[in-house]
Amino acid sequence: MSNYTVEEVMEFVEDNDVKFIRLAFCDIFGNQKNISIMPQQLREAFDMGMHFDSFLILGYDDPVYQDLFLKPDPGTLSVLPWRPQQGRVIRFYCDVVTPDGVPYPYDARKFLQDTLQECADLGFSCRIGLKSEFYLFKTDEEGRPTDEPWDQGGYMDISPLDRGENIRREICLCLEEMGIQPKESHHEAGPGQNEIDFKTSDALGTADNYITYKNVVGAIAARNGVYASFAPKPIKGKSGNGLHMKVSTWRNGVNIDDVDPQFTANFMAGVLHRMKDITVFLNTQAESYERFGENEAPKYINWSAQNRSRLLRVPIVNGKKTCFVLRSPDSGINPYLAFAMVIQAGLAGIRGKETLPPPLDIDSRHASEEQKEKYEKLPLSLAEAVDIAKKSQFLQNGKCKDMANHFIEVVEKNRL
Repeated sequence: MSNYTVEEVMEFVEDNDVKFIRLAFCDIFGNQKNISIMPQQLREAFDMGMHFDSFLILGYDDPVYQDLFLKPDPGTLSVLPWRPQQGRVIRFYCDVVTPDGVPYPYDARKFLQDTLQECADLGFSCRIGLKSEFYLFKTDEEGRPTDEPWDQGGYMDISPLDRGENIRREICLCLEEMGIQPKESHHEAGPGQNEIDFKTSDALGTADNYITYKNVVGAIAARNGVYASFAPKPIKGKSGNGLHMKVSTWRNGVNIDDVDPQFTANFMAGVLHRMKDITVFLNTQAESYERFGENEAPKYINWSAQNRSRLLRVPIVNGKKTCFVLRSPDSGINPYLAFAMVIQAGLAGIRGKETLPPPLDIDSRHASEEQKEKYEKLPLSLAEAVDIAKKSQFLQNGKCKDMANHFIEVVEKNRL
């Protein structure tokens, strides 16, 4: 986040030869959308918002709210480095409002902001880091994606087996120019599969950055003549594209786990106990459920201090815990909605002082069927996940209700 004010943005535009301004947001499934305006319209956008045909965007096609406007968040100013340096292009993420400036009730970005305010009211904040996977596929003569992977490399292979090395480097450098800090990158286990990890940041900033990241990956891949796929299971029998969320809680600049580990345990317990309820927000496609239980993707609702195949994992480095990792989400999420639902579940755990069950530290490959069957499973299909969410007391009797039911309605109409 740049933390620019409106007036600082106006000065930046004038001083840096900005010719086009993209106002970006995403549909309810996390697909980025945008409109471009000229610098002369920017002041109006900040003051009034820019109208868009909301009925054509999934999640915004509500008969009650037929006129919606995009209001840019000045703190999200970013220069698009792959665009021309003369006549520069900048981009803002936007909040969605009604004609009288009131937030649209189903704006997932606002839902996350409100959720983070609930955390602040309880005296803490949430930071989230991501490990994101994607496949690179060859394209045909007309630039359309094929089903042939860009390479046949495996986990952490190097060139020449890894043909994505230069593309990942270009992606990371581009992200750095945009103020996003990649942590590491490498070839993943699947043919043509890649992974880029990010440093943790505040939850809203990470959600904005994830939308940017997917845009950058797609743009850089296309520039190199290949196609980037974030689909949950692009190749049957091979590793899926997971999106591991590293979640930590902070108070006054200190990781709460250092001073009050029970607080973090309550948060984790809230998430674990509501995993079935919130899975539809973390795994939004029918294909998502093909990934569970294969190639170290989780299937059972349990946790471990170290075991990498658990749903929740608590890495311990040099004797210290710094976060927990939620391993079930895939790359098809709307990050604002997914992060908010995970945090809301954690808030419920804190308020109820919920406790974690004992960890399951044995490797899944060595666990007996009897041991496995002691644990609940994640939903086996999108339809099951929707049905669980519709019956969830957590979702239906709290602050999540309206947003959850709106999302479920869109899923039922478009993906079932």
